[in-house]
Amino acid sequence: MATPGAERGQWGSRVGFILAAAGSAVGLGNFWRFPYVTGQSGGAAFVVIYLACVALVCLPYLFAELVLGRHTQKNPLGAIRTIRPGSPWVLVGGLCVLTGVFILSYYAVIAGWTFGYIFKNLLFAHLDFGHFIASPWIVVPLFALFLGLTMLVVFGGVEEGIERWSKVLMPLLIGLMIVLIVRSVTLPGAEKGLAFYLKPDFSKVTGEVIVAALGQAFFSLSLGMGAMITYGSYLSRHEDVVVAGSYVALFDTLIALMAGFMIFPAVFATGHDPASGPALVFIVLPEIFQALPLGNLIGALFFLLLSIAALTSTVSLLEVVVAYFVDERRWSRKRSVWVVGALTFLIGLPSALSQGTVAGLSNMDWLFGADGLLGQHDFLSIMDAIWGNLALALGALLISIFVGWVWGVDRAAEELRQGSRVGPGLVRVWQFFIRYICPVVIFIILLNVFRGYLG
Repeated sequence: MATPGAERGQWGSRVGFILAAAGSAVGLGNFWRFPYVTGQSGGAAFVVIYLACVALVCLPYLFAELVLGRHTQKNPLGAIRTIRPGSPWVLVGGLCVLTGVFILSYYAVIAGWTFGYIFKNLLFAHLDFGHFIASPWIVVPLFALFLGLTMLVVFGGVEEGIERWSKVLMPLLIGLMIVLIVRSVTLPGAEKGLAFYLKPDFSKVTGEVIVAALGQAFFSLSLGMGAMITYGSYLSRHEDVVVAGSYVALFDTLIALMAGFMIFPAVFATGHDPASGPALVFIVLPEIFQALPLGNLIGALFFLLLSIAALTSTVSLLEVVVAYFVDERRWSRKRSVWVVGALTFLIGLPSALSQGTVAGLSNMDWLFGADGLLGQHDFLSIMDAIWGNLALALGALLISIFVGWVWGVDRAAEELRQGSRVGPGLVRVWQFFIRYICPVVIFIILLNVFRGYLG
């Protein structure tokens, strides 16, 4: 039986925490979802609204998760149990832990696809995306491999595993992005993509665009699933949460903006539609790469970048669940990683096999009817609808209410001020936002998710 304190560990430096937490936030959403949502929502005007949402809504909420974690030094369930032992609010922490394992189960499948596309580009393989993800001999080993890499990082613990690898992976990710941005913006015709991305046309802004920006800003920072509570629990009481949290949000936002500079000039230069939707990364971009000099090498670098971004996110998802077993069940880190990893693999197998391999998983209308479940028809998409959208939004709504009204903004603000030089005026602004603005905005996001699924 392990000693929880020894197993938990602590960040070795502020830089290590920022890179790890930013790595948690920087994922496929920055490179896959942000560009296509921007493309579908009118370009630069959407980006302006997105930036406002990050600053006015996401940042105050991020501080709330970080102070909750640091104050209790626990995982999401343990954090809420520490403040309100025996209350039904503990179920909110349990929801965060479950959300972590279920999102990881299908996210690692998609991450495996990105990893496989590195070699697909290098080997000049012409297998199209549909056949690629329908082959069990490709997707299941890739899923297992990516999950294994995630487990390997988390095995090392907080400082020697997550922090050490984040210091390598995040600079590598930025370096690869710069290379691809330079190549993209120097393509003939790239100026059209830059104009689309940098010159806002606010006449295109609608209520749907604003809600889409809110949702993208919120989900891009990995909020609502307990990752920032868990990472905050490894912070020293002397660390400035306001400064560290601001750097995390800034880092994640810069990566998302850089992704736009990397993708839109290339899309316009080759005459493709920026509103291609989810197919943009796995279908449209590979076609673009093929049309460029050294396209296979550029494509391999791009999917290596995606794999790194995905790995920094899967690490945080696994860590949320591992921290629960270390804190609450007194398991060793090694045992926790093995058990959670094996369980995640079993849960994720149906997602891996639901893209054309197994008919009953690829089209589940036999179980849910012609409209599917929440408008989705295959197992992976159903999992994403339940856990990646609904559970995240619901968890975030309940956590914001818990911090603002149950724990109380005065006690939360006291923790926020610990180690920070933030002035009383800014603290009062934060208290107002976490108590009133954040719950209302997150509720709007949740309603929009429901509306999207129910038509």
